[in-house]
Amino acid sequence: MSESTDTVASARCAIALGSNLGDSLTILEAALKALAQTPGVALEARSQWYQTKAVGPPQPDYLNGCALLTVTLSPQPLLEALLRIEADFGRIRRERWSARTLDLDLLLFDAVILNTPTLQIPHPHMTERAFVLVPLAEIAPHWIEPISGKSIAQLVQTVDCSEVRLA
Repeated sequence: MSESTDTVASARCAIALGSNLGDSLTILEAALKALAQTPGVALEARSQWYQTKAVGPPQPDYLNGCALLTVTLSPQPLLEALLRIEADFGRIRRERWSARTLDLDLLLFDAVILNTPTLQIPHPHMTERAFVLVPLAEIAPHWIEPISGKSIAQLVQTVDCSEVRLA
């Protein structure tokens, strides 16, 4: 795939969604609608919402979930669309791992491995995070994470899932 083009024929990708400021459930549901209305993006599946403890400074628990998309955007334009949606929902980047109204992370893009200054695919921390792997395993258990060569169902067995519970 060439990064010089903004589109691809069709690709499958996985994203993580999270919120712990405001009415998180309403924000996450509205973010899914915004994604589905984004040109070049089709929502294929979504997980249930999970309540999880926050990583980083003291803050409220998160609602987290994942979604599978079919896209005709290449990775960088897709990331830009995700960042625009975050901004539309009031996301302000102040400090790393701080509370947020909406967090959208691009986790997987087909079997692509990409490392640029602005984007890493697969997401560099996804295999360590139960709050990502639990909802992703719900909707894509057989997807192979291309760096480890393991399925999402295998990866979720390697993390502590005790603080991830259905919302």
